[in-house]
Amino acid sequence: MLKGFTHARLACGCRLAFREGVEGSPVAVVVEEKGLGCAIPLHVRDLPVYDYREALRPPTRFLPIEEEEYEEEG
Repeated sequence: MLKGFTHARLACGCRLAFREGVEGSPVAVVVEEKGLGCAIPLHVRDLPVYDYREALRPPTRFLPIEEEEYEEEG
């Protein structure tokens, strides 16, 4: 499934790895190595930084009903 890139380096110094995803997610982006100077607390080694499955799920909250167009009187 993966074609092309297998690794990337962020500006903060962290190294990312692209791996086969799990059910519903074609690609998993994982922090393979945390940069020495990285101050971003969300970058944790061996944890995914992006999970596409969230975008595929239906919303858990009711969305507001779209109002139809109306014409002003007068």
